Amino acid sequence: MIIPALDLIDGQVVRLHQGDYGQQRQYGSDPLPRLQAYQQQGAEVLHLVDLTGAKDPAARQIPLLKTLLAGVNVPVQVGGGIRTEQDVVALLDAGATRVVIGSTAVKQPELVQAWFTRYGADALVLALDVRIDNAGVKQVAISGWQENSGATLEHVIEQFQPFGLKHVLCTDISRDGTLSGSNVELYRAVCQRYPQIAFQASGGIGGLQDIANLRGSGVQGVIVGRALLEEKFNVTEAITCWQNG
Repeated sequence: MIIPALDLIDGQVVRLHQGDYGQQRQYGSDPLPRLQAYQQQGAEVLHLVDLTGAKDPAARQIPLLKTLLAGVNVPVQVGGGIRTEQDVVALLDAGATRVVIGSTAVKQPELVQAWFTRYGADALVLALDVRIDNAGVKQVAISGWQENSGATLEHVIEQFQPFGLKHVLCTDISRDGTLSGSNVELYRAVCQRYPQIAFQASGGIGGLQDIANLRGSGVQGVIVGRALLEEKFNVTEAITCWQNG
């Protein structure tokens, strides 16, 4: 399915280039009408990233998130700097269907495994951002892509499989925010290796052809952010493209 995404800083819709807060593009202060439009155009799941909360969990935009989540009636997955169980609970209480967890799953796997046991694999998405080296090794980056974790994508997935891992949002960092197309080979490889996991492709969608290229790769979801904000196509067109494969 097509999963429209919004990144939020202090109530503003933004896009960061390659995760860099110093390189942000503003798209207005109207996240709710945008989400409602995405839903009206057929989106069945939405994706929100609280970049303010990612930088400073104490500043998490919970009142805004509650308003946004109450304003749509499709499932919404929410992420951004999830470090503690309180962060998970706060987002679930705010109305998130699934909480997206990144660096913490890599740095503190036992902690996050306990959340899988407590809240169930349906309520959690692992967001794994990879840099692929010249040898083809999929290194997971953490802390807003500032650090290399030393762990591979496969290693992290296999740590969570015994806990029922179902949802993995996988980003090829080199493609994110570039509108230059997805890394189809990456998704084909991981979906073949882990067929029981619902992978979400993220990063690089610039046009409908990029969505078409992912058909048959095995991914269950395609995250689309900047291309929708810049009206390269709308959600209805994206869904039609995805379904006509």
